[in-house]
Amino acid sequence: MSAPESSKPTPPVPVPAPPAAPLPRKLPSPAAVAPVAAAATPPTSTPEEVAKWGRVSEDGTVEVLEGETWRVVGQYPDGTPEEALAYFVRKYDDIAFKVHALEQRHQAGGASAGDLAKQAGHVLTEATDAAAVGDLAGLRDRLNALTDSLSEATAEEARQAKELVDKAVAERTALVERAEAIAARDLSKVQWKQLTAELGALFDEWQAHQQNGPRLSKGVSQQLWKRFRDARAVVDKQRRAFYSELDDAHKAARDAKTRLVERAEALAPRGTDGIPSYRNLLDEWKAAGRAGRKADDALWARFKAAGDALYSARAEEAAAEEAESAPKIEARQALLEDAKAVADEPNIKSARALLTRIQRQWDEVGRIFPREKERALDDRLRVIEQALKAREEVDWKKNNPETKARANDMSSQLVEAIEKLEAELAAAEKAGDKKAAKTAADALEARRTWLNALGG
Repeated sequence: MSAPESSKPTPPVPVPAPPAAPLPRKLPSPAAVAPVAAAATPPTSTPEEVAKWGRVSEDGTVEVLEGETWRVVGQYPDGTPEEALAYFVRKYDDIAFKVHALEQRHQAGGASAGDLAKQAGHVLTEATDAAAVGDLAGLRDRLNALTDSLSEATAEEARQAKELVDKAVAERTALVERAEAIAARDLSKVQWKQLTAELGALFDEWQAHQQNGPRLSKGVSQQLWKRFRDARAVVDKQRRAFYSELDDAHKAARDAKTRLVERAEALAPRGTDGIPSYRNLLDEWKAAGRAGRKADDALWARFKAAGDALYSARAEEAAAEEAESAPKIEARQALLEDAKAVADEPNIKSARALLTRIQRQWDEVGRIFPREKERALDDRLRVIEQALKAREEVDWKKNNPETKARANDMSSQLVEAIEKLEAELAAAEKAGDKKAAKTAADALEARRTWLNALGG
């Protein structure tokens, strides 16, 4: 350590005595005490204090008074006694400055009591057997008093810190358990996009705890991280396996659909005749599975274009057939107008002859396209045919010889019954038997109704 500059060509080099106790490994940094030092600078040693606490022998040996004993702190052989004392007083003032700064920080509040106590311990070690001249015992007393006043606050801080650590351990354990619960699911039945987002959110929370939460012990932190990491590894392994299988399935589907596209495109020269084969290929397409959205979209565009070409050819043929069918449609519409006379013809045989002629002409017109129009015209003619058939059935039932014979026989029986009931009614009225007369009258009315229904 360099001595202060002087007017001498070669400045003297002090030789401090070896300390009785080891110095601390790390002293508090000037930055730790700078804010308080700037606010309140401690007083420096006065000449009276220097004379009280230090002395210099003729050979430049410097001593400090501690209690009633003088202790050698070093030598300053090439300087004046004043320079020697000034040098070691500055050492004392440096320590006193640190003590004062710690006291000011404690009074100002806001600083960690534990940190202040730790720094006070370092400065106390520095003030013990220090190579300095001044009231070292007084500094040590002030440091001990400061440490005593900080002990309760330090204990409270330690308790609060433990609570925070315990809470952080509980929260991080909860994250671990949630990750393990995800890993314990049946991963063959999950939505991987949703699950990955869920696990990613847990990892973000974990990192936030590490960055913003209290520091955990290395053993606890590593144990929890190992559990969390293992759970993520289980999920990641299953996810990679799933997407690997999905890639294989997509590749197989992509290859199959590529072949279907090539077969569909090869149907183009067949035109309309290729449509049945295209429909079969469409069934195979639906059974081929997914090939991935981009691949599916691209392949489907080609497959659909091949089908559109076939159906366009059919549409052109249908348009040509429809144009060819226009005169046929007009001819059948004219026949339908003629067929209206069938319903107006009272003679059933004449009506049947007229309809038969129209049906023959109908067939001679030929097929009509599109088929929907042909079916609509056929349905209108069928209504006329069914109406005539219904008339023929009624006429047949009415004029059937067997039916007529049965009706005549029943009519005869009804006539006899009516005559008998008329006689019973007359007798009952004559006898004044109202009940018998009513029974006979009801029966007589029913028989007459039946007879009228038979046309008797």
